[in-house]
Amino acid sequence: MKIGLLECDHVREEFLDIAGDYRQMFPALFLQVAPHWQFRFYDVCNGDFPASVNDCDVYICTGSRFSVYDDEPWIQELKQLVRQISLAGKIYIGICFGHQMLGEALGGKVNKSEKGWCVGVHTFEVLKMESWMLPFRNSFNLLMMCQDQVLTLPENSQLLAQSQDCPHAMFRVGERMLGIQAHPEFPKDYDKALMELRVERIGQTKVNLGVASLELPTHELTFANWIKNFVASLS
Repeated sequence: MKIGLLECDHVREEFLDIAGDYRQMFPALFLQVAPHWQFRFYDVCNGDFPASVNDCDVYICTGSRFSVYDDEPWIQELKQLVRQISLAGKIYIGICFGHQMLGEALGGKVNKSEKGWCVGVHTFEVLKMESWMLPFRNSFNLLMMCQDQVLTLPENSQLLAQSQDCPHAMFRVGERMLGIQAHPEFPKDYDKALMELRVERIGQTKVNLGVASLELPTHELTFANWIKNFVASLS
């Protein structure tokens, strides 16, 4: 199974000692549950795109400090790639920016949320159970680090989960494309480092609450199993 990681940003150099870059974080999570996955890396934010949409069976699109509505050439090219992935019937998993890209590229609307920043551990309520959500949980905790959100879902979407501050937290488009606003790949130490780096933008009170929330358990391995099952059910 060839997995193409679409890298939409890179970890700051001073934080690389926490868990590496995205090309280390994502395999570190998913290879725990799907050791047969073979990752290929595409530095799309620096113009490195797949030569063909058929290069990989599955595409995972990462988070980013950019917004999907920014007027950057690589963002426009990535939107075209997501549309090609959809037309080709490939499997797509969007994480944070990648989740927003799924919404924006296929006709939804993304902008800054009136809730402001979502940081730290958030609880997601499952609205619709699907067969691949095993082991099943009615709710799950994951880390967040975002200000933008998908405000309007694209056509042919199924809303799957929400949180108190994120009404479109996880959704599926058609049968083969899935997005989640959270960051299952982040270690808590990395989320904390980003909160402390961005305190002037996020606000001290929200950072304090976010750091305190890191004491809560998170369910990234449950989510990784869900994604493994989602991919297997379509393969």
